[in-house]
Amino acid sequence: QVQLVESGGGRVQPGESLRLSCTGSRSMFDREGIAWYRQAPQKQREFVAIIGNGGSTIYGDDVKGRFTISADKARGAVYLEMTNLKPDDTGVYYCNTPPGFRTWAWGQGTQVSVSS
Repeated sequence: QVQLVESGGGRVQPGESLRLSCTGSRSMFDREGIAWYRQAPQKQREFVAIIGNGGSTIYGDDVKGRFTISADKARGAVYLEMTNLKPDDTGVYYCNTPPGFRTWAWGQGTQVSVSS
């Protein structure tokens, strides 16, 4: 079993940036890649971005052009660079397997709050 730990969240103003980290182990990539998800208050968890084992990436429509996902397999880490943050980006961010794949245990997530 892989233990995932998310970090890097914080409270920022609209237009600012944050870099989230997801650490686990090299085994975290055994299920075809890693995805970032987020859950806003009173809403269901939603997909944000995926990085596949070959390096291919897919982004949710709401974050295209603003967020960048990357991975360092040797370190067992995945990152989410978030720029031009908006209030709608507020939520708890989690990392786990891509949609449709058996998940690892969910971590605690990292809180991102965007407000002026």
